[in-house]
Parts: sequence; C-alpha cells; structure tokens
Amino acid sequence: MEKKKRIVIALGGNALGNTLPEQMAAVKITSKAIVDLIEEGCEVVVAHGNGPQVGMINNAMSALCREDPNQPNTPLSVCVAMSQAYIGYDLQNALREELVNRNMRNIPVTTMITQIRVDENDPAFSNPSKPIGHFMTEEQAKEASEKYGYLMKEDAGRGYRRMVASPKPQEIIEIEAIRSLVDSGQLVIACGGGGIPVTLNGNHLKGASAVIDKDFASELLAEELNADLLIILTAVEKIALNYGRPDEIWLNDITAKEARQYINEGHFAPGSMLPKVEAALKFAESRKGRTALITLLEKAKEGILGSTGTHIQQ
Repeated sequence: MEKKKRIVIALGGNALGNTLPEQMAAVKITSKAIVDLIEEGCEVVVAHGNGPQVGMINNAMSALCREDPNQPNTPLSVCVAMSQAYIGYDLQNALREELVNRNMRNIPVTTMITQIRVDENDPAFSNPSKPIGHFMTEEQAKEASEKYGYLMKEDAGRGYRRMVASPKPQEIIEIEAIRSLVDSGQLVIACGGGGIPVTLNGNHLKGASAVIDKDFASELLAEELNADLLIILTAVEKIALNYGRPDEIWLNDITAKEARQYINEGHFAPGSMLPKVEAALKFAESRKGRTALITLLEKAKEGILGSTGTHIQQ
C-alpha cells in the first residue's frame, strides 16, 4: 500500500474569521478544503493562527480586571490557551461534520492544547514588536504600564497598545502525544495560535508573555512529524516579486536558494509575507524531498496537485 503524503497545513486569519459568528461560518468552508485534501489520499495535521481571537480574549480579561479590582490580571499565555480551545472547538466540530457528510466516519478529530518552549534569552524579549489588545488613551496606557508592567506604544495616532515579544519556537512540549495521535490515523489540530509560549525553569514550564508566529510553529511541527509538505495559507494564490507594482512577477516553482535571494533583496514585507516565506524556506531546507507550498485556502487541493501556488524545495 502506498504511503500517504503527510501534510501540515497552517491556517491564517482569513480561514477563521474575526468574530464568533464569522468563525462559525468560516470553519465550515475551511473544513471542506481540508477534507478535500484527505480525499486526495493525504494525511493532514492542522495548525492555525489566533490573532483576532487572542486579542478578543485579552480585551475581555482586561475589562474584567477593570470591573473587579480583586480580579487578578490574566497572563497572555493563558489567553493563548483559551484561544486554542475556543478555535479548536469550532474547527474540530466542523471537520467532524464534514467527514461524516462524506461518509468518512473512521477518522477521529482531536484538538491538542499545545505548549511550545521558547528561549528566555531570545532577542525578541528585548524588543517586543507585536501589538495586541485594545487601543488605550495615554492615561490608560500609563496605568497599565504601572499596574501590570506592560510595554505600551503609540500606534499611528489611534491610541496606545500593548506590545509583546514574538520569540522563535524551540520545542513542542506535546510532540510525542501529537505524533502518537497522527500515527494512529487521527486528524489532529495542534500548535494553535503558534502554541502557548513557555520557558523551562528546572522541571517547571512557566508561561511567557509572548506570542509565537504560527508559521514558524507550523514549520517546526512539520519537521517534527516528518511531513512531506508544509502548506502555508495566505490571502494570495502565489507569492510575488515587486508585489503591487506594474512589474509584479508571480512565482510558481522556486528553489530554496532563489527564495533566500528574494528575501535578501527585500521583496517580502515584514510582519506579512516575509515570515511565511522564511518558514517555508526553513522547511524546504530541513531535508531533501520536503516541499513548502504558499497559496490560498480554496486553492490548496490544486496546489498539492502542482497546478497552482508557490512551491519551494531544494
């Protein structure tokens, strides 16, 4: 029997929506695309972002603190954990329903609450760059800074927001459990929101005030599971050189060497396409025969068949 192609698919915000009603609608569409890949004979593992969701949870927890002075502040790592369960709940149910609708009843769906170890000495902790939570006035920002030790920065005249670090993932704590579930034939949702960031103090895992980029977390997951393909979903069908300019060039199949050259030439925007290409490149270079694909959710099936998307390999 031919071995199934193992795929890790990294879902972005457009696959999950921004509000509870949007998410419930979006995951139904997302689940159809994922089950399409399973029907093509692929073994799929799902990772996802949590940008809007963790911000919403953080805002709700902050509002609770303001209403009740006795309520302790909720750590960001706990907000990430909440988002994993909240998104996993909707995504897991939508995937199960889509599988049953297609009479594929022998594939259990599981959400794994996932911790990811980061290095407490990661330079990102010295330069927090990710804005989260709601906008505040200068007075509110000063109070948050004094009360909770938050780093607050003014954001383009719209108010002040909390800035947090985005360290690189070093180790997936639950990887053996995830691997066992995947090897047993389950459809696993893991590393949600980039994983719950933790640091290791002796034998104790301590939550870190940070968010991990979901594309780098997905890349590490793909390596650890010995995946054949990493699919990073985004808002465009392919990546481009000179994006948005008259001399725009869409990329189909490129080598890892070419991808590195384009990164060095500054073709990809930081905080947008750059981390996706960097994560794709890292996976493609990790072992010969591995491929990374960047494309739209609705084009994922065509992408694995080679008819669209940007493919990166050695």
